[in-house]
Amino acid sequence: QVRLVESGGGLVQPGGSLRLSCAATGRIFSLNAMGWYRQAPGKLRDLVATITRGGNTNYADSVKGRFTISKVNANNTAYLQMNGLSPEDTAVYYCKATLRSAITNPTFDYWGQGTQVTVSS
Repeated sequence: QVRLVESGGGLVQPGGSLRLSCAATGRIFSLNAMGWYRQAPGKLRDLVATITRGGNTNYADSVKGRFTISKVNANNTAYLQMNGLSPEDTAVYYCKATLRSAITNPTFDYWGQGTQVTVSS
């Protein structure tokens, strides 16, 4: 059973920083990519940033230059360093991992439970 365990959300003032982490645990044969998405109230879930096993990254235009995604392959963990936060970044942040749990299984997307990030003074 694959699980994604997220941590690091919370309340921060505008201009502040937070670091989110996401650990993929359980039966993992190969992990292709990890990413962060966010969903604000009344809005669709949007991509924030992704990173492949090889280290290629992709960012939403709204977070470029402020957020940095990274990972540690050895422990299947991804991080999202968020700097210069603004109220517009307030949302539930979800981690996604694209992986195969066994050599005989297809690639599948797994999601974390989400962590709340609130930017407010």
